[in-house]
Amino acid sequence: MVDVADVIGLVVILVVNSGVAALLTRFFRVRLDTDWGPAVFITVIGPVVLLALTLVLAGPLSLGPNLGSPALVVGATILLPLSMGVAFDYFWMPAPEEVDLPDRQVG
Repeated sequence: MVDVADVIGLVVILVVNSGVAALLTRFFRVRLDTDWGPAVFITVIGPVVLLALTLVLAGPLSLGPNLGSPALVVGATILLPLSMGVAFDYFWMPAPEEVDLPDRQVG
């Protein structure tokens, strides 16, 4: 049976991973000037970062329940937050080109 603490731990992992995925997506969209660059970087680097973060949160910090199968762990803690973070950045946030920034003053 799953404890309330395990469910809260899983929710913490999902929220943290989704936030990191959204920040990574925004970072790559702002820094890379190509059309395919952000998509390639978020599909290659994003899962690696989320895997490392999941290992830290679920390993030494002991957050989350035992989900049973490795496929469910990858789907629930990496693919779902990655897709939620990317969707948040692409559909909710304005495009980097639409944001007006103040002029930089040297000196």
